[in-house]
Amino acid sequence: MIVRLDKHSHLEESLQRGIDLIRGKVVEMADLSERALKASLQALIEQNRQLAYSVILRDQYIDELETELDRLCLEFMVRQQPVASHLRFVFATIKINKGLERVGDYAETIARQVLAVTALKLQLPYARFIELANLSVHMLHDAVQAFVNQDADLARRTMEIEARADTLRNIISAELAELRTAHRLQGTAFEPLISIARRFERVTDQAQNICEEVLYMCTGEFVKHKGAEAFRILLIDERNACLSQMAEGIGTALGMPRFVFSSAGVAPQPVDKRAVDFMASKGIDISRQSTKSLEQVPYWEHYQVMIALDNAGRQALPGPHTKTVCLVWPVTDPATVEGPAEAGQTAFESAYQALDVQIRELVQAILGDVKPKSDIHDPPH
Repeated sequence: MIVRLDKHSHLEESLQRGIDLIRGKVVEMADLSERALKASLQALIEQNRQLAYSVILRDQYIDELETELDRLCLEFMVRQQPVASHLRFVFATIKINKGLERVGDYAETIARQVLAVTALKLQLPYARFIELANLSVHMLHDAVQAFVNQDADLARRTMEIEARADTLRNIISAELAELRTAHRLQGTAFEPLISIARRFERVTDQAQNICEEVLYMCTGEFVKHKGAEAFRILLIDERNACLSQMAEGIGTALGMPRFVFSSAGVAPQPVDKRAVDFMASKGIDISRQSTKSLEQVPYWEHYQVMIALDNAGRQALPGPHTKTVCLVWPVTDPATVEGPAEAGQTAFESAYQALDVQIRELVQAILGDVKPKSDIHDPPH
């Protein structure tokens, strides 16, 4: 009997050593990722090309840790044959490992974009970037702490922060667009700066994914696929400033709980005030809607339907080997119509009526399992 107890104790100790080793590697990898993010931000603020190069070169250490952590997880499963909570631990770790590696990639991308920005010798206020970066690093840190401490409550609280990052990213995009329109920002600087903000925001997406894995590890609760409870419809055009915003507003105004309407743009710009005013005349408030790029759309893989409203939107549709239904609705963007005020009003009315009819037909088709009257196609490769 004593021998059996000693053997059992030895197995428990071996199991715990394996868990501690894996957990320590996650902390080490998270620390490297955090430092890379902070260094890339510092490189941007100080226009420090040498620091940007160091972030790029040090990304290989994060990649090496990812490989090592994968190996440790595999060995742990083979040697320990974990079950229940220990099995959830190792599965969660494998996914968290991949997320942290992507954070390292984001830091590297930011550093490369910093090199492009510093070459232009810009004089810009970076307060919004600092705020977004600090939020991202803080959220990532707390997500990893939730994993280390197996703290489901901290994971849930941390997940609530992600929406603030989306808002900040939208504000930065709008402010940069305004600077470019006012000729206070070089056109060649716009895309690198947008990319930097986008990558910092993507860090919060990865942090949220880590929190979801923590909840699974601690409670067995799956939170990733809640999008399947509703029909999610994404409307895409070039600028996400007028037409797609109108379409999102029309769809949302239907008030159907089983449908979630969102919009995005290939090169998003601030929402057109004329669209806000026109939709208000129809009793639909889109003043609180914000522009976003395709990469900012959370859980885009859960959208059952994607609708392109112009050629740029059509080019952005996913490839044919997905479960997403891709549609094309060729509706003239009223913001592009030139002429007197009456012509503009007519264009807005025409676009509104066309969108309203097609959205209602689509909803009815989904509810009634009837093929909608629209140009269903195989999206471009």
